[in-house]
Amino acid sequence: MTTLPTPPYPPATVTDRGAALDTPAPDSGTPTPHAGSPGPADRSDPNTPTPNAGSYNPATTTAGGLAGELARLEAQAELSFDEELSLLRELGLTASGGPLVEIGAGSGAITRRLRRALPELSLVAVDIDPDLLAHAEGAGAELIVADAADLPLETASAQYVLLRYVLQHLPDPGPALAEARRILRPGGRILVTEVDASCWGLADPVYPELVGVHAKMAATQQAAGGDRTIGRRLTRLLRDAGFTEVALRPFATTNDTRPTDDFAPHLGPGRLQPLVTAGVLSLREFALAADRWNRFRADPNAWVMLLGFTAAGTAPDASQNGRHPTEGIQ
Repeated sequence: MTTLPTPPYPPATVTDRGAALDTPAPDSGTPTPHAGSPGPADRSDPNTPTPNAGSYNPATTTAGGLAGELARLEAQAELSFDEELSLLRELGLTASGGPLVEIGAGSGAITRRLRRALPELSLVAVDIDPDLLAHAEGAGAELIVADAADLPLETASAQYVLLRYVLQHLPDPGPALAEARRILRPGGRILVTEVDASCWGLADPVYPELVGVHAKMAATQQAAGGDRTIGRRLTRLLRDAGFTEVALRPFATTNDTRPTDDFAPHLGPGRLQPLVTAGVLSLREFALAADRWNRFRADPNAWVMLLGFTAAGTAPDASQNGRHPTEGIQ
């Protein structure tokens, strides 16, 4: 066994600081971009320039380009959403109140699940990539195209902010966390879900020959400004951003309750194929990884556990500015 490397409140008010998509009701038609919103780019070409999303490029994240990434995001959300939602509730998320601003909502895979689980909660989905966010249309949320570090939302207009697998892609998470604090009302909660490559999961049987392959994947993200070990820094990042009542909780997903094939978005070779195209991995390394995944999924006794972390903090009122309490950490 080894560690695997790798609607009581009004909606948030949109200012003129960025482009937005119209707010759909849960069952309304497809929203259309406001005039001046960025149009779709040709994402079939992995060399197409993408918005500055740090180390994340949906066209080159997994096999199949953007279409493959959309499928991966859905499968990833389906795999662990129940465990994540349980933690979000434990850390302060309720069905009433709101709005919840989901920063880095991407294709809306989590947005749609939040809408089904919490139908009374007002949702705002934000992403820097207009093409990716367009796939969240019909999710029952207001869609806003914006940078996490420059949100077109009024100060103290949100009750919750959710950042799920976002901070690991940012060279400097500080500005995004500062914006989250700005838009939260006093007493509002920030919720941050992340991984840490050093304790991302456990698997049995073990394939030590893949350690170098996984290390190349993590190094590629780091070279692009990302950090797959950010899980260990979450509580400190929140305290440094001025949040109080900071807490951290782990969540685990295993193939005791889900088919092993459901873990393919994390363990399968799809995530490695773009590294072959980029010349980071050799065809031999890719073939080795694919063979070991096929062996693992065919083994009836194979076991895997994936581990994630959710950190939470409270936005202080004005009298607490500049203070960094440490109580509540576990």
